Amino acid sequence: MATLRFQALKETLNRKPVEIEENERRSELFGRNVFSESVMRQFLTKEAYQSVKEANATGKKIDRTIADHISTGMKEWAISKGATHYTHWFQPLTGSTAEKHDAFFETIGDGLAIEKFGGGQLVQQEPDASSFPNGGIRNTFEARGYTAWDPTSPAFIYGTTLCIPSVFVSYTGDALDYKTPLLRALQAVDQAATDVAKYFDKNVSKVQATLGWEQEYFLIDSALAASRPDIQLAGRTLLGHSPAKGQQLDDHYFGSIPSRVLSYMRDLEKECMLLGVPVKTRHNEVAPNQFELAPIFEEANLAVDHNSLLMDVMHKVAERHNFTVLFHEKPFAGINGSGKHNNWSLSTDTGVNLLGPGSTPMKNLQFLTFFINTIKAVNENEELLRATIASASNDFRLGANEAPPAIISTFIGSQLTQVLDELEKVTDGKLSPAEKTELKLNVVGKIPEILLDNTDRNRTSSFAFTGNKFEFRAVGSTANCAEPMTALNAIVAKQLIDFKKKVDGLIKNKKMKKDDAIFNVLREYIKDSKNIRFEGDGYSEEWEKEAAKRGLSNNRNTPEALKALVSKKTMDMYKELEIMNNVEIEARHEIQLEEYIMKVQIESRILGDIARNHVIPTAIRYQNILIKNVRGLKEIFADDFKEHSKEQLEIIKEISERIEKINSGITEMIEARKKANKLEDAEEKAFAYCNDVKPFFETIRYHCDKLELVIDDEIWTLTKYRELLFTR
Repeated sequence: MATLRFQALKETLNRKPVEIEENERRSELFGRNVFSESVMRQFLTKEAYQSVKEANATGKKIDRTIADHISTGMKEWAISKGATHYTHWFQPLTGSTAEKHDAFFETIGDGLAIEKFGGGQLVQQEPDASSFPNGGIRNTFEARGYTAWDPTSPAFIYGTTLCIPSVFVSYTGDALDYKTPLLRALQAVDQAATDVAKYFDKNVSKVQATLGWEQEYFLIDSALAASRPDIQLAGRTLLGHSPAKGQQLDDHYFGSIPSRVLSYMRDLEKECMLLGVPVKTRHNEVAPNQFELAPIFEEANLAVDHNSLLMDVMHKVAERHNFTVLFHEKPFAGINGSGKHNNWSLSTDTGVNLLGPGSTPMKNLQFLTFFINTIKAVNENEELLRATIASASNDFRLGANEAPPAIISTFIGSQLTQVLDELEKVTDGKLSPAEKTELKLNVVGKIPEILLDNTDRNRTSSFAFTGNKFEFRAVGSTANCAEPMTALNAIVAKQLIDFKKKVDGLIKNKKMKKDDAIFNVLREYIKDSKNIRFEGDGYSEEWEKEAAKRGLSNNRNTPEALKALVSKKTMDMYKELEIMNNVEIEARHEIQLEEYIMKVQIESRILGDIARNHVIPTAIRYQNILIKNVRGLKEIFADDFKEHSKEQLEIIKEISERIEKINSGITEMIEARKKANKLEDAEEKAFAYCNDVKPFFETIRYHCDKLELVIDDEIWTLTKYRELLFTR
């Protein structure tokens, strides 16, 4: 295996950047392989085109007869682009995308064949659903699951396959995917936000949530990655001593992009342009061999689809460049992990960002309404938001010194804090003329001016306001954005519904003017949501103590965090908004617990195998070399040999002690695993893996990493951190 390590290094050092031809402007490439509006105009009848437009705008169902016209046009376009197959492209609860390819090809007898793709095939497919996670929604022998076309996300061609974005539901209609609840949440927030936006502009008829994600990742040469069993099987390193130089000098962050990596990025961006994924930003991140890319904001459902597609494309493009992409939140100990910041906002069909301050007091009152309601929603549902970002891999990142803590809090900056403090002083009831003038001119009216220079950025806040959007920073890099976006849009929808009821009640029952009623309710919300606002260092022990005093949760691990998903409060809200029923929620809870158990179980097995099959044999081999050396010294120096072999004897002793600690640790870990596996309740088993199995990881790793520092580099089999992180 040591030979494999050095062969991999040699292979990596001989790599050259793959040449990428870019003969066309990005704007000309953009969306070329997407069944976009402009393409639909060419390939669809006027009636079919209007039907798709109405489905996108209002959610109106497409008639099956019209679907036949759409499928015909879509097929002709796809075949003209070289497609031979089609698939319903969906996002099951596995965390990755899924697809079953069917050919357009059909036989018609007499040795003849045609290309066929009808409306029924466009609208619905029936993949075998038996092996997808279902959380008990259906039995294994009931394999029927349905994918149904989502016309709000355009079809696209990847390779030679027409991909049709779809939802995935069970025979009973329960959601088995990420997309279905997200679409329901987006519909809920659209309706609730539109109703509130009409206070300020009667012309608003639709509000859409927007999302801009930032994808962080590591790139490791494929040969080096293949030499590490833990990277191959777990997507992260379970062993490895930190190199002498890591990220201490901050010399990688925003530095010159390595040539091979830049070539990969250019190739990836070209693929993204063809698929209509509007990637715009690329740069080195803080850790060595860590990078980031980010797109232009899009409608949330489309943005989620694009991120899921991107992660798949990144892997495929990486193969061409002899790279392995690591999305794991913490693939290397001792250096920064990776997140996927979700930048969220709301915008109207009249072109207004509801979280963007305006040029008039009325526009700023609108901004404050949505701004304060969002903070209130987070305050009331911080445990649910924490649950949506919980995973075995993100547990390694949350609370580490480069990431947000497990405590959810909002950061809004000193200027907006001052504005809210002023609004809190508003008189309860009707406002006096002087008070209205003060508010509109000196408080609300100055918001654009004070935000112009608002450069405060709190990198330790999990949910920060960054000028015209909220940034949910605690989302993990492996996550499907749909889950946190479903929860965020749902809680904001619920909050806006409650807000409108209160305002309308004051107008009707207290005979208040609209502005007075809005100010009164906002004042109440500012007071109610003070606990969630925090402007300081999220890493500090003082904040942990303060957060506990405020009653904020600090769920450090996934089994604990997931409890909020099945709380009565969460279930009632999702049921009221018709986003998920109790069966769907409980199924997700079960699936996520099972996923947590399996991931910790797999890593435990990998760690035991590597420690016993790589580390211990290598340690014994080196120990035997030292023993031979000591025997030689004894032959030469006779009775004085101990004086001359003192250091060797110490190392021999240390190796024996560490081997014993590693081996006994693995044995105890296996026993803990056996006990956990006997538990039938998923939650109990998850806690057993969390509290009884996982703690052995650090103990075993510690002694393995110490041996790495002692053993001869020439015989150490595992590719080291310095090679994984600095070989380019």
